Amino acid sequence: MGYYNSYGPEQEPPKVRNKDKKRGVIGYFFSGLAGVLVGALLVWFLTPSVVNNLPSQTEGEATTSKATKTEQVSVDITTDVTGAVEKASAGVVGITNIQSVRNFWSQSSTEQEAGTGSGVIYKKEGGKAYIITNHHVIAGAEALEVTLKDGVKADAKLVGSDMWTDLAVLEIDDKGIETVLEIGNSDTLKQGETVIAIGNPLGLDFYGSVTTGVVSGTDRAIPVDINEDGTVDWQAEVLQTDAAINPGNSGGALINLAGQLIGINSMKISESTIEGIGLAIPVNSAMPIIEDLEVNGKVIRPSMGVTLIDLTNVPAFHQRDTLKLPAEVTTGVVVDEVYEGTPAAIAGIKTYDVIVEMDGEKVENSIDLRKHLYNEKDIGDSLDVKVYRQGEIVELTLTLKDSTQL
Repeated sequence: MGYYNSYGPEQEPPKVRNKDKKRGVIGYFFSGLAGVLVGALLVWFLTPSVVNNLPSQTEGEATTSKATKTEQVSVDITTDVTGAVEKASAGVVGITNIQSVRNFWSQSSTEQEAGTGSGVIYKKEGGKAYIITNHHVIAGAEALEVTLKDGVKADAKLVGSDMWTDLAVLEIDDKGIETVLEIGNSDTLKQGETVIAIGNPLGLDFYGSVTTGVVSGTDRAIPVDINEDGTVDWQAEVLQTDAAINPGNSGGALINLAGQLIGINSMKISESTIEGIGLAIPVNSAMPIIEDLEVNGKVIRPSMGVTLIDLTNVPAFHQRDTLKLPAEVTTGVVVDEVYEGTPAAIAGIKTYDVIVEMDGEKVENSIDLRKHLYNEKDIGDSLDVKVYRQGEIVELTLTLKDSTQL
């Protein structure tokens, strides 16, 4: 059957069906290939983020490894302070003051701790170890106990004490004692020099506590009321430091960076407005007292044989009418009583004489008088005294005697 072509002669129709079929297969092929490529690209881009978000056994192992491999580093730090403490600390001990306490109901008495302080081993001799502490640490004790660094306790014997300088010496058996503090020179200390306080603040629970500071001042004079009557009796010569010194540190060591003893910790000024003022007895002042205590059990001082009253404590009426002092004389020491047979009595000093000079040095109060007598004079020395007697100047000379013989 022919095919009619209106534009020309009759021809055979073109064979186009197989060709279109081939084109369709090729299209499907390229479309599929494109899909595969796009899918591959998507997988390629997405795979890293998926992998990163998956839990990794290697990561877990690494984290665990880091935790278990934390290292602890030990470093041996040695300084001048640690070296000094290591050298001296075993020579600082605890002192326990034991006193009897009476039970009102049973009328029985028991011994118990009345207080604690510190002490310094400064000498070993003849099977005994000798310890410096403060007089106020051992005052009133019926028994004394020393606690060593290793916790061993030993009964102590009081060799002697002196209330004026607040020093005392104890002795114990030297068994097991190896450390004796080296005595330094407190006269060479400089302001700002590092010092270390070792002792037992607040009791033996804080045994061997160490505090550091500097020398804040030398040659300080601190008024002391020895008999606690509200009147100053003495001026203690002390070192000032800002190293912390608390109750229980009394009698402990103040050392320099060489580990040498340069002071005996004694007290602190404790007021709400004051911070960091600790006081220590200079070792150069302490050692002559310590030597006297070792030999005599007390300090033997020269004596005049009188009792005294500061002129500033005498009412103005009696200064004018009883003592008949010139108006310009406002300081001095009034002789209240003269004991028979004493240097004062022999020299002719009388009751109501007002001492204003000793050996040419002005005397303003009883502290000045005692300092001159105790620090400048020895037994057997002559002492020149200038007094006002009923308004007239009288000069006298005393020959000083041992106070224990009066």
